[in-house]
Amino acid sequence: MATSAIGPVDLTVEPDLQPLYPTPAQISDLLSPNVGLSPSQKAELVTHSLVRACVFADITLLSFLLSDPQAQAFVDLSKQDEDGLGLISIAILGFGSESERDIEREECVRLLVSEGCYVNTADYAGWTPLHYASLLSPPTLVSYLLTHGSSPLALTRRRLTPLDIVTAHSTVPGREDVALLLEEAMREAGWKGGRMEEQRRSLEKRMRRLRKRRHVQEDIERTLGINPKWWGDDDTFFSLDSEEEAEDDALPDSVLTPPPDFSSMLVFSPMSLPDIFQSLITDFPPSLRNAEPANALYMLARFACLNCDHNWVEDLVIGATDAIEDVFFSHAEDPTYLIFWLYNTTVWLHLMRCDNAISRTCENLGSLALIEEILNSVFVFIIRFAERRIDALLDAALLDYSPLSSEFEAIQFESEWSFLRSFGAGKKKANGTASNANTVRGAPPTSPTQSSRPPSPPAQPSTSPPDVRTFASFRQTFSRTRPPSTSTPIQSLFGDPQQPPPTSPKDVISFMTALHTLLILSGINPALVTQFWSQVMYWTACEIFNRVLTRKKYLCRSRAVQISMNLGVIEEWISNMELPRGVGSHFAPVHDLLNWLQCLSSITEFANLIATIQTMKHLNPLQMRRAVRDYKYEVNEGRMTEECNQYLAQLQKDWERHRVKMGVEQLRKELGEREREREESISASPSLHDVPIGSDQASSISQEGSAAQRSIDALFDRTQEKLLWEPAKAPDPLGELLDSRFMLPLLLPSDPRMLGALPTKPSSLDDEKRVGVRLSVDGSSRSESRASFGNRGAMGWRFSKQLREIGPSTLQYVDGSRAAARWTRPVELEEDDADKPPPPYSSDDPNEESGELKIDTGAVHLTALTRAPSGRSRGRASVANGTPIDQNGDALIS
Repeated sequence: MATSAIGPVDLTVEPDLQPLYPTPAQISDLLSPNVGLSPSQKAELVTHSLVRACVFADITLLSFLLSDPQAQAFVDLSKQDEDGLGLISIAILGFGSESERDIEREECVRLLVSEGCYVNTADYAGWTPLHYASLLSPPTLVSYLLTHGSSPLALTRRRLTPLDIVTAHSTVPGREDVALLLEEAMREAGWKGGRMEEQRRSLEKRMRRLRKRRHVQEDIERTLGINPKWWGDDDTFFSLDSEEEAEDDALPDSVLTPPPDFSSMLVFSPMSLPDIFQSLITDFPPSLRNAEPANALYMLARFACLNCDHNWVEDLVIGATDAIEDVFFSHAEDPTYLIFWLYNTTVWLHLMRCDNAISRTCENLGSLALIEEILNSVFVFIIRFAERRIDALLDAALLDYSPLSSEFEAIQFESEWSFLRSFGAGKKKANGTASNANTVRGAPPTSPTQSSRPPSPPAQPSTSPPDVRTFASFRQTFSRTRPPSTSTPIQSLFGDPQQPPPTSPKDVISFMTALHTLLILSGINPALVTQFWSQVMYWTACEIFNRVLTRKKYLCRSRAVQISMNLGVIEEWISNMELPRGVGSHFAPVHDLLNWLQCLSSITEFANLIATIQTMKHLNPLQMRRAVRDYKYEVNEGRMTEECNQYLAQLQKDWERHRVKMGVEQLRKELGEREREREESISASPSLHDVPIGSDQASSISQEGSAAQRSIDALFDRTQEKLLWEPAKAPDPLGELLDSRFMLPLLLPSDPRMLGALPTKPSSLDDEKRVGVRLSVDGSSRSESRASFGNRGAMGWRFSKQLREIGPSTLQYVDGSRAAARWTRPVELEEDDADKPPPPYSSDDPNEESGELKIDTGAVHLTALTRAPSGRSRGRASVANGTPIDQNGDALIS
């Protein structure tokens, strides 16, 4: 039997290279040469022991591994586990599990850092030791890591810094000190704010804007008398604020022309229109930038156009425009109603014109012309409101206010009794404000000798000019015996401390700024805002011109300088509000008149007169002659030569003949237009008599209108500067006075999409510092500001998608006043109304037999339906026939 040889069996125990609780003695024994471990086995043992020392915070073992000569050769401080955690992160993760060993754990971290362990080692999730330390370790260790190279700006894979982890939505309880340390370290590293910090700053910025807007709103409420409910709540502000920050592009055609389904319509019956108008228009509370009425009327019109006949469309549009007109006629003194319906009529017209499915039908029926007419009417009402408010301040603020009162008071006139000036000056200062408040535009101009206007030095009759020098020397004798400033302390002692400050250009600026900001915040179309201020400035320029020319107290060079300085404040306001420069071009005749008053007394040669007249392009000979005839000369002021006076008189006669000729031509033109209109009303068919009589004049008028239309369209061209905009020109005056009643034509942009454009945020809300108007005396500084940023660049405008947003709450207005009450309380119908069937609604077909359905207008109270468009006259023509002050007195221009 064969026997097999069995070799010797090695029964020695393999050394444990991964002990559960390694000790320095065990590690030292295993690393000795007697054990015979290979270098790889020794490295595995040391690495495992190093990780266990960090896990259990065994400072003794860790110190041994880092200092023992045999183990030191196998220490790898860059070791990472299967999750990518480094040695420092492994040590930090043990904080809190064994609080009694937190001190030893912190010492372990410090020892690792001191031995050169990298402090910014990130795991597979991007977390560095500082991320873990910010949540777990005490603030002392966080500070130690920050001072030894840890980056506070390190980001995880989810873009989180250590501060973001600690603060999150709110600071982790007990980690406030750590958050403070991290924030300061990040700021030193150039940090401007993390995610949470950005949210906090964003909220603070929005709150600052809210406080600034509230401050602006309070100013507008105080100046214009607006109800605080007009602005809505804070949520409304935040929604508008976020809308203004978003840049919306032009809407696509699919949005402008919705599909012909009932999702973009509101169904109604003709019998319910009166109730709809009552709740949607008459009783609708106005609020800031609320386009619910416009959107509801547009959706009603879509249903009438696409599913019904022309009778429904006409009845809807005519009834709605009549109701809107009744609303702003009854609230002519409330700017919120006027601006609210100007905004809604503009949006309604925009929606109707942009919808290709109904625009042509409404155009043929004349419905769009009716909407334009009502828009024109409410636009005129806002202009009249502004004119009335400015008229109450015009005399005291722009004509009588003196920026350099001390210098102007020393001026003496030849027609004055100089010894009465000291008494009149004190009375003027005491009673100047009260007298100015009672000034009414439209009252006939008073003569310079009347005492009803004390703001300027009263022109008392003088017996003879030679006595002036005698009384002047008499006054100088008294002035040498007493201090010249004695009157000021006496007036301050006995004056009323509660007396308000005198009216100044600042009051006019405050009103115009409040109204302009209200128009911008309300979303009025930028083209309408520009034309609105163009019309207001035209009226203001005409009134200033007429009052200066017809009141002798203003016809002097000192008053001309004073009025020019006050007028410069208005022109600077135009620049500060970033309006086109053409808005202030209406003041050109006023500037020519004031310049003429300042230089006419110094013209002593005929050649100088000719050169001066050629520069006065906005004055006619009648106006120049009137200013020279009623001019108020100062003491020792030069006079125009007799040769120059005779030349002006000859120019006046020539102009009178030219005036008569132009008047006859204008009369013929008006008669021809009336005859042509009468023939067109008799027969709508074309004939030879329909040819315009004045074809050349008509072509020139059409060319001017097309130029003005191109100028309006250029406002929405972002490649053109707004300073190129020029307003429509008023007719040149043939007489002495300007026609302040003339209304410049209101032009709408040719592109219907531009009707939905909104203005950009006003500078008073956009900038950190509100735009202020400097009432400086130096004209040079004001002119530099006027030529600066205000008129440069294109006009700011933007689109908004929220313009077309409409919610379910609108149904409470569309369902009518009776059904709207069901949203708050039930409505009980009367028994007769519940059993009565609705009356029928028929067409107006003349071929219809008598036995078919007909409308009972007596029972339904609807507007009689007609196939022809409404023949109602334009709103502006009916309103603009008289000035808004004519109700209180006669107009200045007779």
